[in-house]
This record gives sequence, C-alpha cells and structure tokens, in this order.
Amino acid sequence: MKVPFGDMKVHYQTYKSQIDQAVHRVLESGHYILGSELEKFEAAFAKSLGSGYVAGCASGTEAIYLALAAAGVTTGDEVIVVAHTAVPTISAISMTGATPVFVDIDPKTYVMDVNLVEAKITEKTKALVPVHLYGQMVDLEPLLKIAAKHKIMLLEDCAQSTLATYKGAIAGTLGDYGAFSFYPSKNLGAFGDGGAVSTNSSENFDKLVKLRNYGQSKRYYHDIIGINSRLDEMQAAILDAQLPFVEQWNERRREIAKRYNEGLEGIVVTPYEAEGRKHVYHLYVIQTDDRDGLQAYLLEKGIQTLIHYPNPAHLQKAYSYLGYKPGSLPVTEKLVNRILSLPMHPGLTDDQIDAVIEEIGNYSREQKSSKSSPKVTANSIS
Repeated sequence: MKVPFGDMKVHYQTYKSQIDQAVHRVLESGHYILGSELEKFEAAFAKSLGSGYVAGCASGTEAIYLALAAAGVTTGDEVIVVAHTAVPTISAISMTGATPVFVDIDPKTYVMDVNLVEAKITEKTKALVPVHLYGQMVDLEPLLKIAAKHKIMLLEDCAQSTLATYKGAIAGTLGDYGAFSFYPSKNLGAFGDGGAVSTNSSENFDKLVKLRNYGQSKRYYHDIIGINSRLDEMQAAILDAQLPFVEQWNERRREIAKRYNEGLEGIVVTPYEAEGRKHVYHLYVIQTDDRDGLQAYLLEKGIQTLIHYPNPAHLQKAYSYLGYKPGSLPVTEKLVNRILSLPMHPGLTDDQIDAVIEEIGNYSREQKSSKSSPKVTANSIS
C-alpha cells in the first residue's frame, strides 16, 4: 500500500467548496493586501487562542523576527533557544542581529530542557524562545518564572503546535508573544507561506502592526524601522475557511497517534506525551537504533518517511561562527541519529496506518531473525 507522508491534493479536494469560495470572494473584491479578510482571520484566530490580539504576517520565520524586534532584541543581545528545531527558528534570531545561545533538550519530550536554561543566562540575554516541537509544548511554568526573575522576554515558537495546550492554556498565550507558521503542511496551513504573532498586549500588537508594514502608523508616515511582512488577503481567507476544522483535525491526529502507539509498542520508541500537555502531533516521531535501514525498507514498501531534523542548528555550517563542537549538546546529537517521522496528517486512513505498523513490525522481525543482532529496538536515548 502506498502511504505518502502528506497529501495536500486530497486535503484540497476534501475542503474544495470552502476554499474555492474564499478564493473567489477575494478575487471578486479586488483587494489583496491588508483588507477585511485579514482582519476577519486575525479576530477569529485570536478568539480560538483565547488571546487578545493576533497580527498576521508573511511567514513563521518572520513571525519570530517581528516578535523579537517588537521586544527590542537587537545586535549584541543573546537569545536562548534549542538547536533541535527547524533552522528558520534560528534564522529569525539572526535577522535581529542577536546571537542564538543553545541549550539541550529533554530526552523524553524532545523539547527544551528547562532545567538547563538559567545557567545560560547572562547580562546580554534578552529573550527565551521555547520551541513547541512536533506538536507538544515546552514545560512553560518554570520557564515563565525564570523569565520574570531575570526580566527577559519569552516568545513561544508555536509553528508546530496550533491549539496544543499546557495545563489547559493554549500555545501562544502564556508568553509575551507566540509565533505561528501557516506553511501548507502545518496543523492549520495556508496555500503558500503565512504566519502570525499572538500577544495579550495592545501595545505589543500596535508595534507588530507597524513593524510588518514598513513601520508605518499610516500610509507614508513611518514611526519606526519596519519590514514588509504581510499576510495577504488570499491566504487570510483560505486560513479563515479552514480554521473551524482545526480542532477536528487535531483530534484525528491524536487518534492516529494512539493507533500508532498501540501497534508499535515494544518495537520502537513511540512519542512521550508529558502530563498536563495536549500533544497535537504535527509530526509523529519515533526512535529506532537502525533509523536509516528502517527508512529505506519502508520506502521500498511505498511508505514515505522524513527526518525532522537530521543536522542540529549548532552543527550547521552557517552557525559554525558560534563555536559549538560535536558533543556540545549530547542529547540532541544522539537523538538526531535515531528519529524518524512517520506519515501523519488527518487524511490518513486506518488501513494506511495499519500498513505502516505492519511493515515496521515486519522489518523488526527480519532483523531479529538475521544473523546480526537486532537493530530496531525500543531503547531510548534517556
């Protein structure tokens, strides 16, 4: 059975009516930038978060940049973040001129180990950027206390965690800002690039609105230095048309994860969902000793998998100037050689999920019956 990692074409066909109506409405309006569609979506998304304000922007990367810039993060400052994330998180920090300072991750949840953060704080530290990776939120309570104690800004990277929760609070509502990506494959995805920043402060919101539009308070009047980072009317309308379905899609993702968990128990290391956190499974990531062998085997069987992310940011050539060496972040560096993302999207059928489980089981049995020692095990990095 063919099991693609994602299927945007099927997604469009399923919600064709809603999306086509949104696109047609924008085309008929003749208004494509900073109009009523954006205002409508921003209000609806803010309501779904329970957050006071949402400012749409051009991408998730620029959402992080805008939030940092709004908080005054600039050249010479330091921002504490993890290396186990999509590099765009780090790119946004670099855009401000600040220096990323990396901390290691928790071996169970794969997100920031909050116990390591305070030791990294210096007089140059201006922001903490916990990344709610794969759909699970960071342990924010102790991190918020650290941020308050040292009077530094906390920005939640929510690119993969739309409507995930931590002790009942929704991602993007606990920190000073929340940054969202609407890349097409996200839990709420546009049909192109898009992003947004959430905040509970009207003052922060006003600054974000200026920053995303050249620093203008009104046309041709520039109060601050800004950039062009606007969520266009077409993408805003498409996002608004899909927003009512996100909870339903997240529940389906959780159902898929449960089916994977039950079928793969004892074969590979399945994701750990921490107490008090509602994981929304943007990605379903397993651990296995023979990741590359398993991935090749599954591809032969028509099952597409990916690795998120094979080369951590601190060891990327672009960030070699920071001076990190192999061994600097041992948990991260061990994990990236063991992780594999299985197909995960709301359109997956139970038959497809079962086919993935069956083939992973087949591979495990083949390895155990061979002369070599078993390569696919449930040994974790912890």
